[in-house]
Amino acid sequence: MAMASSKATTLSLFTIASLLFILLSLLSCAKASETHNKTSSPFEFLDHLKGCHKGDKVQGIQDLKKYLERFGYLNGDINNDDFDDQLEAAIKTYQINYHLKATGTLDTKTVSKMMMPRCGVPDIINGTTAMRSGKKRHPHHHGGHTVAHYAFFQGSPKWPANKYHLTYGFAQGTPANAVGAVTRAFATWAGNTHFSFSRAQSVDSADLKISFGSGEHGDGRPFDGPGGVLAHAYAPTNGRFHYDADETWVVGAVPGGMDLETVALHEIGHLLGLEHSSVEGAVMLPGIRAGFTQSLHADDIQGIKALYNT
Repeated sequence: MAMASSKATTLSLFTIASLLFILLSLLSCAKASETHNKTSSPFEFLDHLKGCHKGDKVQGIQDLKKYLERFGYLNGDINNDDFDDQLEAAIKTYQINYHLKATGTLDTKTVSKMMMPRCGVPDIINGTTAMRSGKKRHPHHHGGHTVAHYAFFQGSPKWPANKYHLTYGFAQGTPANAVGAVTRAFATWAGNTHFSFSRAQSVDSADLKISFGSGEHGDGRPFDGPGGVLAHAYAPTNGRFHYDADETWVVGAVPGGMDLETVALHEIGHLLGLEHSSVEGAVMLPGIRAGFTQSLHADDIQGIKALYNT
């Protein structure tokens, strides 16, 4: 009888231990899944499309087409997974804009560039690409043979001459570290251009309005979560500048974080009338790397001077 009781106790302990092991395993999987969901980029789908080329039919190409449509490279019927002539042409245009070999194939370098976090303003607007690296300008305020690749929005919208002093304001809920970072970015632009900036008493009266939003945030251009589109801003004289609140925002070069001031420098460039540049090192380059800081490049400054003829 005692032996039977001992066996039952042993069996009971074994059952409890097994259940605990299963429970811990499930919790571990759930935690790993949660971590993956938090850190995976909206552009991660591109990774498994490496090597795709014209004639392929691969699941995920439809998402690639949506990506290229979002940034101005593609329009028309995109609801299929066919790697067709139109997609090949769009990829070639992207590759030219980013100084990549124009193969029309999704090679490793092209996919790596596409997966970078970036600004949400399209590279091509209404079918016109001003960013293309083949377009060379010789700035009239710079001697020698310097080549500039700065670009303007279609129609070259800009602030009128009586609005070279602009006010800015922050929407309610803007983090304190963002206020400081954006203020420093305005000071940098002021120090390199004919513009001056001051903070308005209220965001409603400001020429330039800075806010944070998640997903659909009221302008019809929804954000996509961590690691995709970081921010966007509008051409003169709209004045809106939106950060994606779901990003890991930091001050300075913090591994895995997006520097608030670097992104502000880029978006203020849009507010003043600059489109995306194709110059490596320019703050107006569309892609922005995590863990890095950046300041204005000669190309950015030349662009504003050319737009406003100063």
